[in-house]
Formats: sequence, structure tokens, C-alpha cells
Amino acid sequence: MAELLHIYMNNPTEGGKDGTEVSSGTELAPISVLLDAGKGEQKAVKCAVRCESEFHIDGTLTIKFVGGHADKWKVATDNKYTAETALESAEWKDSISLSNVADRNTIFWVKAISTADEKPQQDTSVDIQAEGLLVSN
Repeated sequence: MAELLHIYMNNPTEGGKDGTEVSSGTELAPISVLLDAGKGEQKAVKCAVRCESEFHIDGTLTIKFVGGHADKWKVATDNKYTAETALESAEWKDSISLSNVADRNTIFWVKAISTADEKPQQDTSVDIQAEGLLVSN
């Protein structure tokens, strides 16, 4: 499924085919967030998911995080948020389900969290995971 379903970042457009593809195991273009751990910061990143042409998700697609510090990441469905409004207005969860995922961008948001008691680190232990039934049109 990884070759037929893709996640994008860098301000993708709802219903479009834009954005920068997030790396699939290569770590060449990961969702990366710089936080000041001493301040206990949070930052939101607008993302999208879409299938290759001629494919769609039958039912829902679940988005979640897995790995050593998955608890430092949350995900939310989109409600026409901006980067400024997403942190305060979105309903952040450990996983979400998206419907109507096909060959155009379906927007969702991810949030990275640091706590004031963390030591500075470059953490690459977390992966974003998308689970669903991919079928041809």
C-alpha cells in the first residue's frame, strides 16, 4: 500500500494534488518540527493523504503514530484550520479516521509536543502510519 498511498506536507490544498511527499522509510523528507524542550512547546503541521490515480480507500483510513515517543505526537481532522488556529481549535487525538480518501488531497493535521523536562534531542523514533483498505476504482 505504501507505493499507492502517499502523505504530503508543506501546506497542501484540500482537493488538490500538491504538497511535498513525506518520505516512505527513506527519511529524506520527514515531517520535522523544531521545538524548544525547555519551554514545553507545541507546533501543528498541515498534511494531506491521497491515493495514486485509479485507487481509493474503501471505508475509512486510520492515521496514527507508532514508535518510541509516539505520545509526543497527536493528529486531528481538518475543519478549515490555519496554522494559527489548529493548535487551539482542533480536537487532537492519538488516531483519526478519514473517509472519502481517493486521488485528491484529504487534509489532516499533526501536532508535535515537547515538555519542559525533556533534554534536547533529535528524535527519529516515531513514524506516521496509515491503515485502510486500498482498492482500484
